[in-house]
Amino acid sequence: MEHGPGIGTARQQRLSVLWPMLAGGGSLLQRCIAPSLPVLCGLTMAAKKTAKKAAKKTAKKATTRKRRGVKLTPTELSAQELLVSEPPADLLPMLERVRTDGGAVLGVYREPLGGHHLVFVSLPIEVVGPTPFQRDVSDAHVRKLTHAMDKTRRFLDPLIVVQRPEGYQTPNGNHRLTALRELGAKAVIGLLVPEAVVAYQILALNIEKAHNLREKAIEVARMYRDLATFSREDEAHYELEFEESSLVSLGFAYEKRGRLAGGTYNPALRKVDQWVKGPLSDALPERERRADLILAFDDAVNAAVAKLKEKGLSSPYLKSFVVARVNPLRFIKGDLPSFDQLLATMTRRALELNIDKVGAGDLAKAGGYAEEE
Repeated sequence: MEHGPGIGTARQQRLSVLWPMLAGGGSLLQRCIAPSLPVLCGLTMAAKKTAKKAAKKTAKKATTRKRRGVKLTPTELSAQELLVSEPPADLLPMLERVRTDGGAVLGVYREPLGGHHLVFVSLPIEVVGPTPFQRDVSDAHVRKLTHAMDKTRRFLDPLIVVQRPEGYQTPNGNHRLTALRELGAKAVIGLLVPEAVVAYQILALNIEKAHNLREKAIEVARMYRDLATFSREDEAHYELEFEESSLVSLGFAYEKRGRLAGGTYNPALRKVDQWVKGPLSDALPERERRADLILAFDDAVNAAVAKLKEKGLSSPYLKSFVVARVNPLRFIKGDLPSFDQLLATMTRRALELNIDKVGAGDLAKAGGYAEEE
């Protein structure tokens, strides 16, 4: 028997050792096994390959998936190394001020991702307030928190706070702070962050009631105005804080008109609203101008909706229907128009919308959602 050309190198090596031992003998066992030896060796190799693949698959499942866009490489600090027994010199003035303000330093530690220092503090409740650009308090959410704290008789979610000349501000805990005040608490527990810039990362830090689009846009506009008073950075620098460019324009528009169908307009706006170059203070007038264009479009949409209602058509999706009819983006295959071009086109189409060609069946086909105003 010849077994040469079709056999792999590793298999040939095994056969070169075993073949003379079996094929050269005359026993019945040797004569039975020898013809099947190449097959048996092949099966052994296949089994090893299968086992190796299974081991690889298991190892792959054991590792944590790294999400797209995540660039952070965490520190190698162990659990015991996170405790800071002797605070660094640059933190000492901050810690002393906490004590001077009537608070207490409960501990200093380093967080495990970036290794930054954080201070666990208790503060008199009267020296803590919200950041000026934070969303308005929802009474319904405060009521829910108050009942939960009353039931558990515990405050388990420390506020994130930063030091300001006038006191301490929390960028993400106004609802919890208000609930504590309603319950008559004299102090609040917080994580004091040395870097005051964290106060502007409010959308990323939020763990309370989820923002709707209106709340998010108004907070972005308030942050924008505050940052414009001292920052020389451009809008793109604050992408984490602002999330997306269209929120800035919508936020400025919401400030001028609280009842605005932003949720209906944003899917189109976000595709063409780009970051404005230059310092925020220089870009602010451009944002005001874009907000005015949104309001002009809103006027045109409201006029079209009024005509549809006069015709006897009624639906919570009327604005969504009008916007879908005048939005040209779904038909554009190449480069998208600019912000100004899109708003000009959609405003003109809304003003010229032929109501006579719209029937109840058209509204039934139009998907969408009722805008919260």
